[in-house]
Amino acid sequence: MNTYREIFAVGPFRTLFAAQAASVMGRTMESLALSTLVYAHTGSPFLAALAYLAGFLPQAVGALTLGGLADRLPPRALLVSWDLARAAAVATLALGVLPVWGMIALVMACGLFDAVAGGARQALLADLLPGNGYVLGRSALNIAVGATQIAGFALGGTLLAWAGPYAALWSGAALGALVALTQWLGLRAGPPRAPGRPAWRQVWAVNGELLGDRRIRGLLLAQWVPNGLIVGAEALYVPYAGGSAGAAGTLFIAAAGGMLAGDLLVARWTTPEQRVRLAVPLFTLMAVPYLFFALSPGAWAATVLVAVASFGFAGHLGTQERYVAAVPERVRGQALGLAGSGTMAGQALAASGTGTLAEFVPVSAAMALAGAASLVATACLYTALTRRTEPAPVRS
Repeated sequence: MNTYREIFAVGPFRTLFAAQAASVMGRTMESLALSTLVYAHTGSPFLAALAYLAGFLPQAVGALTLGGLADRLPPRALLVSWDLARAAAVATLALGVLPVWGMIALVMACGLFDAVAGGARQALLADLLPGNGYVLGRSALNIAVGATQIAGFALGGTLLAWAGPYAALWSGAALGALVALTQWLGLRAGPPRAPGRPAWRQVWAVNGELLGDRRIRGLLLAQWVPNGLIVGAEALYVPYAGGSAGAAGTLFIAAAGGMLAGDLLVARWTTPEQRVRLAVPLFTLMAVPYLFFALSPGAWAATVLVAVASFGFAGHLGTQERYVAAVPERVRGQALGLAGSGTMAGQALAASGTGTLAEFVPVSAAMALAGAASLVATACLYTALTRRTEPAPVRS
């Protein structure tokens, strides 16, 4: 598969694409509403950043303890059931009965199983679109993320301005239920990837093999650390904008638009070899514009810097492509769940770090320091980013 037309000819992929679009729009509105709500109640940049990415950190725990479920539960049943459960959790947030700590705790609890659902979804994508089709499919889903984040931030900002954060949360819950229905109707019922029930010892053994292989570990760290630090800077958009949902939404839209453009161009017009060579330049581009936040740029300059930086996220397409090729198919769901959850956890840790830093230094300085740290991480991971990776055996 070498064109977007070919991958969209696959019916189940169209379902995944539509479900991803609706899911991202809903979660974008939820995150913006929750972050704005917490900042309004507390005035704390740390808690606002934590609220924005609260569900990310627990995904590492979920992947390490529950990751085997991604290969040992029927994919459609797993995805549909979890999206319904998550919609119910967001509806609970929208009722407004929980204190700030209770809202953050509920979102973090949801993150535990998000790792399993994410691994199952990415493994299903790799099954549906083999070879170069996987990169195009990931690109298309990333484009859906960018486009629907723009729509989600625009709609979420409008709802926040006119109806308040709870209306945005109710809209997110409704979209979650729509995602579950879309997947139930559009995905085929099928058996689990691996037979039997997951044993904790087996789950830990696979994780140990993945993390113990130097090449795979390098690819995991490349997916987790540099971009996580940049997302830590993104988590400070609300405080940087002075708590204004509209101004913060503009920055989020710029970030989503830059990511969309990068994924579209890199996935469609580069070869696997070129994606390896472009990894370091793109990872560098992802970080350098944030250095200029040390100068506290105005609204328009900040928007341009964010859009340019977000183009660099396309560097992850080649890293993800090599990672999929390096792990055996029989544990692909668990391996992709580990990669995805580590990415989310890295972003949450970085957001917590930048939020804490912003309690003591200006928000703009904290964002610039996150960009500098990302550059250092890219330099440390130079070998992993530039080396071709051959498949490595992993015990099932």
